[in-house]
Amino acid sequence: MPHPSRFTDPNGASADHAARRDTPIAAYERGQWRAVDDALAVERALEIHVAGAAPLITMRTPGHDRALAAGLLHSEGVIQRAEDIVYLEHSPGEADVIRMMLKPEARARLDRIERSTVATSACGVCGKPSFSPPRPQDAHPAADMTGLSPDVLLGLPDTLRAEQGVFASTGGIHAAGLFDHDGRLVDLAEDVGRHNALDKLVGRALLDHRLPLSDHILLLSGRASYELLQKSVMAGLAVVCAISAPSSYAVALAREFDVTLVGFLRGHRFNVYSGGARISGAS
Repeated sequence: MPHPSRFTDPNGASADHAARRDTPIAAYERGQWRAVDDALAVERALEIHVAGAAPLITMRTPGHDRALAAGLLHSEGVIQRAEDIVYLEHSPGEADVIRMMLKPEARARLDRIERSTVATSACGVCGKPSFSPPRPQDAHPAADMTGLSPDVLLGLPDTLRAEQGVFASTGGIHAAGLFDHDGRLVDLAEDVGRHNALDKLVGRALLDHRLPLSDHILLLSGRASYELLQKSVMAGLAVVCAISAPSSYAVALAREFDVTLVGFLRGHRFNVYSGGARISGAS
């Protein structure tokens, strides 16, 4: 698989370059003012046009837009495999428009989405009049990954941070990292939206025919919310780690679907909220 930073946007620029922009600011430090350039994480609207349906609009960081569209519709249960997609490309000359055509069975499942025409990059369920937890028949079964070393888990945050090119320059972006059993980084996605980062990660796996991700570990750069656990369950992930806290709904969902959920993974400590049998020494 290519190194994550080698993926490119439709115009040929690196994804990291498309995701940030310099702006002049006034910086104050220790009694002194300086005029400097500051790097910002880019946030722009992406229109996802599915043939025969109203457009979906989501705020995101440009880059990996095809994966984002595929991952978003996968997490909603619309796209189950790459073969459900007939066409998925940027609209010619429109960097912020994706056009998609689905096979009839997937197109029929699109009616399940109850979403307003605008979603924010901050919330995966904002704008929905209602939402439903993933159903067992929609979700991939979690793998029997056992014998995970606590030391492997403790090393994941440093590995993720070292590969976060956009975060290093902006400090204002989320990441989702995919690791193997031994803690080696397999893939990484960054975005101003926590949910978008995971959708990009899952979308790439879907388009590369690598789902389910049942033999991988997911690391989230922030907290573990219900929406992120839902997307993880749909992707078949058995182990989900977060640098920050999980929500109560996320813990309940992890326990329902037998997902190992680790929170506050930072420094020399972490908490196990579900599925401790997969981690050596945890009860």
